[in-house]
Amino acid sequence: MDIKRLRTFVTVADLGTVSKAALRLRISQSALSRQIADLEQECGFRLFDRIGRRLFLTTRGEQLLGDCRGVLGQMGSLGERIELLKRGDSGVIKVAAPPQTIESVLSKFLPRYAERFPNVRVKLTEALGMDQVPLIERGEVDVGIRHDQGANPWFDSLTMPPDDVLAACPPSLPLGRGGMIDIVALAAHPLLLPDGGYSVRRLFNAACRIAGIEPNILLESRAPHTLLALAEAGQGVAIIPSL
Repeated sequence: MDIKRLRTFVTVADLGTVSKAALRLRISQSALSRQIADLEQECGFRLFDRIGRRLFLTTRGEQLLGDCRGVLGQMGSLGERIELLKRGDSGVIKVAAPPQTIESVLSKFLPRYAERFPNVRVKLTEALGMDQVPLIERGEVDVGIRHDQGANPWFDSLTMPPDDVLAACPPSLPLGRGGMIDIVALAAHPLLLPDGGYSVRRLFNAACRIAGIEPNILLESRAPHTLLALAEAGQGVAIIPSL
């Protein structure tokens, strides 16, 4: 069914005459009359009774009018929805990120993003770098935030500023000065490390091999806040990404 005919039908019903409806729709009266006649033929019954110059809805026309208003209202909403989607102002963005990034970065960023784009819903999935690739391939997430430097030729990517590797421990345990720590100084301490899914762990392992030391690993975990809690309790030195 032609939406244009439905709009013409509703306009004639509202204004009561062909001349007024044609003026509002900016079409000729003959073209408007043809649209009404075509719609009546499609429906199989008359929509209007003519009395003088005015048109009055038939009983069936009155019943159809409410449905037509609903359809036109939905079409208007659909058009607005499409425009929002085209501008990127509406919809769902599915983002995968490591737990540390969700906790330290996205938890602060998302409220500001929601204020700017109130019609966009961000759905978060906790996943490390290499675990994000199959999620993107299957379409389960749209964007992955990862700390490793591996590139995938099948995806577009944007390089973000580098983050630091942090060693967290109680203030009573002096490890270095000026914000820098010699990795050899960590050899004597129990270490709380992220598991091998984290790029920071792979960087730490490589640094240990270069320095020729064997790390004293107390715990491996995928939860950076667990490592921090144990370090705060004096159980060891936590190695975590800054973001």
